[in-house]
Amino acid sequence: MEILINLGYLAAAVLFIFGIKGMTTPKTAVRGNQLSAIGMLVAVVAALLDHNVVRFEFIIIGVLVGGAIGALIAKKVAMTDMPEMVASLNGIGGGASLLVAAANYLESQKLADMGQFTASYDWSLAVILSILIGAVTLTGSFVAVGKLKGKIGDSSKVMLFKAIVKLCFLILIGGAAYFAIVDPLHSDMLVAGLIVVCLILGVSLVMPIGGADMPVVVSLLNSYSGLAGAAAGFVLGNNGLIITGSLVGASGIILTTIMCKAMNRSLTNVLFGGSMAAAAGITKSENDAFYEGKVKFSSADELAMLLDGAQKVVFVPGYGLAVAQAQHATRELASMLEAKGCDVKYAIHPVAGRMPGHMNVLLAEAEVPYDQLVEMDTINPEFSQTDVAIVLGANDVVNPAASKDPASPIFGMPILDVHNAKTVVVVKRGLSPGFAGIPNELFIRDNSLMVSGDAKKVLQETISALKDL
Repeated sequence: MEILINLGYLAAAVLFIFGIKGMTTPKTAVRGNQLSAIGMLVAVVAALLDHNVVRFEFIIIGVLVGGAIGALIAKKVAMTDMPEMVASLNGIGGGASLLVAAANYLESQKLADMGQFTASYDWSLAVILSILIGAVTLTGSFVAVGKLKGKIGDSSKVMLFKAIVKLCFLILIGGAAYFAIVDPLHSDMLVAGLIVVCLILGVSLVMPIGGADMPVVVSLLNSYSGLAGAAAGFVLGNNGLIITGSLVGASGIILTTIMCKAMNRSLTNVLFGGSMAAAAGITKSENDAFYEGKVKFSSADELAMLLDGAQKVVFVPGYGLAVAQAQHATRELASMLEAKGCDVKYAIHPVAGRMPGHMNVLLAEAEVPYDQLVEMDTINPEFSQTDVAIVLGANDVVNPAASKDPASPIFGMPILDVHNAKTVVVVKRGLSPGFAGIPNELFIRDNSLMVSGDAKKVLQETISALKDL
C-alpha cells in the first residue's frame, strides 16, 4: 500500500508540473488548470489512503463546507478584488500550515507519553519552520490585504518595525534552539510564545513596505505559503505535501525575482527599504500645485477623432482599468480600430495593477488575443512609431521621473516609454498620485492629453463617438 500511495503522490507531482507549464499561455491555461485539479484529486485520494487520517465523516463535512465557501467567494468576488483575494488565500494557506504543525505537536506529545514517539532534530526543525513560515504568511498576508484595500496606509515608522523584526528573530533563534535541543515535547508555553512572536513578525515585516511594492509582496507571500506547506509535509511525513509546497515555493520565488528585476530593486530593498510614499512625502497641496494650469484636458469626442486617423494604437492598462471593469469596453474599442485597419497592441508592465499578472488576467477575461499583449522590453522601442497611446489608469509604471530624476523614489525602475508616442491620452479619474505617492510628469507633457472620468464610461463614450464619425 505504501508503494501505491507514493506512486500516487508522484503522479500528482507530475500533473502539477504539467499543469504549471500549461498555465504559461492562455491557449493551454484551461488544460493546465484541469491537469492541476486532477493532480490535486490524486493527491487527496493518496492522502486518504495514507495512515493517520481523521474519520471520513469529518473529511466529507470539511469538503462540503470548504467547497460551499469557495464556490460562494468565487461567485461573488469582483475582478477588482482579485489581488486581495489572492493575498487572503496565501494567508489562509499559511494559517493552515501553522494549525497542522500545532496539532501534530499536541498529537506527538500524547504518542510520546505512550512510548510510541520519539522527537528527532528533523521533526523539531520541521515544526519550528512550519510555525514560523505559516504564522508570518498568515498575518503578513492580511496586512497586505489591508494595504491593497487602502485601509492600512504606508507607515513612516520604518525604524520601529525594523527593531521589532530584529527582536523577534533573536527570540525565535533562542526559543527554537531550546525547543530542538533541550525539551521539544514538553514546551507548550514556549511553542505558544513562538507562535505569537511569529505572528507579530509577519505584521512587522509587511507594515513598513510601501503600497507600490504590494505586487512583489503578494508574490513573495504566495511563495511563503508554499514553503509553509512543504514544512508541514515534513512534519506529517507526507511526500505529496512536500512536493506540492516546494513547487509553489520555488515558482513564487522565481516570480518574485522577476518582478524585483522589473522594478530595478533587490528583494532585500523591498523587504527592508521602507515605504516609497513615505520617502516621497508629497502633500495634496504640493500635488495640486505641480499640475495647476499645466494639464491639457480633452474629451471622448476628441479621443474618437484622434483614433479615427490613427494607424497604430497602444493601450496601456493599469489598476484604473481593473477598478472601472473596463476590459470589455477596451476590447470593443480595439476591435473597432482593427476593423479600420489600425494596428492595436497592449503594453504590459510586469508590476501594473496590484498582483502578478493582474492585467493579463483582466484582458484574458475580455478575450483579448494573447499575441497582442506585449511585454515592456518589446513594446518600448515601438512607442516612437505609435500614433496614439491610451493610458488606462496606469500611473507609476509610466512616470518618466523613474528614468531621469535621481531624486525620485522610483528612480531606476524600468517603465513603459509611453511619453515617446506621438500623442498620449491619459484616462484617469483624477490627478491623485499612484502608490509611489509622487506626481506624474507624463500628465503635463506637450504631447499628453487627459480625459477625466471612469475608464469604462470614457471608453464607451469614445466608442459611440467613433461610430458617428
